[in-house]
Amino acid sequence: MKKVILIGFLMFATFGAFAQKFAYVDTEYILKNLPEYKSSQNQLNVLSQQFQKESDANFAAIDKMYKAYQADQVLLTDDMRKRRENDIIEKEKDAKEYQRQKFGPEGELFQTRTKLLKPIQDKVTAVIADLAKTKFLDFIFDKSSESTMMIYSSSNYDLSNDVIIRLGYKPSTSVK
Repeated sequence: MKKVILIGFLMFATFGAFAQKFAYVDTEYILKNLPEYKSSQNQLNVLSQQFQKESDANFAAIDKMYKAYQADQVLLTDDMRKRRENDIIEKEKDAKEYQRQKFGPEGELFQTRTKLLKPIQDKVTAVIADLAKTKFLDFIFDKSSESTMMIYSSSNYDLSNDVIIRLGYKPSTSVK
């Protein structure tokens, strides 16, 4: 009797395991097909270039100050030399602080990136979740993620174009 129950349980568990449905999407491909994502990326690139120009200008000014100091060093008194060295050091600290404020992990560029891209990513995630519910899928993997490695994937299970269509756009005809 115990063997019959055990066999029945194992058969039920085996059928349950095969009932799970999987699919995958390529979020990188999806995002590249969204005009608002491209626009946001362009805005971030412009902002990044602007910040980089200002940062480069700060360090160029410091370099100019240092070269002028080296040229005048023999003519300066000890007090004047210390003052100019301190000015250069202070200017360098300010330039590094500027870089941290603009490019750091909590800097302006990161905050702007979050502000621009998070709503788009949330919208894509919501459509993927809705698609999973509609198609009765148990798991959807992200093919573009580095942490998920797919050795082989059949295009039958790729829902990336479905997501783009549900977002109201036409998928590109180029091969992913």
